[in-house]
Order: sequence, then structure tokens, then C-alpha cells
Amino acid sequence: MAKSAKFDRQQVIDKATALYWQKGFHATSMRHLQDIVDMRPGSIYAAFGSKEGLFKETLQNYKQAGMSQLAECRANSQSPITALKMFMRKLVIEASHDAPSGICMLAKTVAELTDEHQALLNEARRLLCEMEHAFQQLIAEAQELGEIDQSKDPARLAAHIQVQISGLRIYGKLHAGDALLEATLEQMIDDVFAYHPFSLFCP
Repeated sequence: MAKSAKFDRQQVIDKATALYWQKGFHATSMRHLQDIVDMRPGSIYAAFGSKEGLFKETLQNYKQAGMSQLAECRANSQSPITALKMFMRKLVIEASHDAPSGICMLAKTVAELTDEHQALLNEARRLLCEMEHAFQQLIAEAQELGEIDQSKDPARLAAHIQVQISGLRIYGKLHAGDALLEATLEQMIDDVFAYHPFSLFCP
């Protein structure tokens, strides 16, 4: 009979997610991981294969947390557009106070990594694309409910939301203050369905 793991795997991944999100992949050493997750390097390698293997799981964990938060917003909203607005406020305003980093972990990874770590770079891009597709589904639902003009392209609107969220989170790091972020976010929400950029991440 195989021995059961002597650690809470999800708890380890959650702690590692916060660390990687704060410091980035390259600046996070095995010593940092060892101190945060309270595991020896040998145990980390045994459980996750490598530093890269653990990082990949933290990227997936980060994306899943975002998907769960988006689903929660939809469950607590009367319409898909209200859910999107609620989700954007959580990411741009609320997360600026209590998140390990004000920048999206997936976007941060795409900006940091090169083809030296192509597999991780591809994974971050894939997960960003999944989030964008989730936005697209809510926009399509809003069109069915008559909240958005049927002539608008859900894929391009979703891309616009993705781009604007990333930009606003960076802007929030440069200009502290909820009032300014709130006003900028409200203006973006008013404009978001009138402009159709191409996606930076998805085909």
C-alpha cells in the first residue's frame, strides 16, 4: 500500500502561489520555498518533480481561484454584466490591498519568462486564454439576455476586458488611492463595449 503524503498538498500550493506571485519565478529560490511551505527540498522535488513543476501547479491554482471568484460573482449577481463589473472591482480595487502583488500572476509570468522556460510560458498563456474565454461566455450570455448588442463580437469584448484589467492593476501600483481607481474603472466599464481590440493572448 502506498504511503499517504504527510502534508496538505493544497495548503502547500496555496502558500507557494502567494510566494511566486509576490516574487516571480526567477527571484523565488528553493530556500524561499522551503521556508514558506515548511518542506525540505527533497520533499518538494518528490511531491512536485521540480521547482518548475510546483510553479506550474501554482499557475493553475491561481487561475482556478480566479474562475471560482468569477463564478461566485455570477451566482451573486442578477446579470452577467453585473457579475463582470463585480469581478473587475475585486481584481482592481480590493486585490490592490490584500493580494501578494497588484499585478496578475499570469500576466506577470508572461512578462517575466522567456523561451528558456517555454513550457511554463505556454501554460501561463493558456490559462490567461481560459480566463478570457470565461469572460466571453458571460458576454454571450448577456447578449442572449439583451444586455449587449448582438452585433458586438464577444471574443473581442472579452479581450478588451482582459487588457483593461491588466492595465488598471498596473496603473493602481503607480497611483495609489481607491477613488482614482474607482473613477477610472467606471469609465472603462462605460467604454468597454464600444471598443474591440484583438486579444493579446488568444488566437
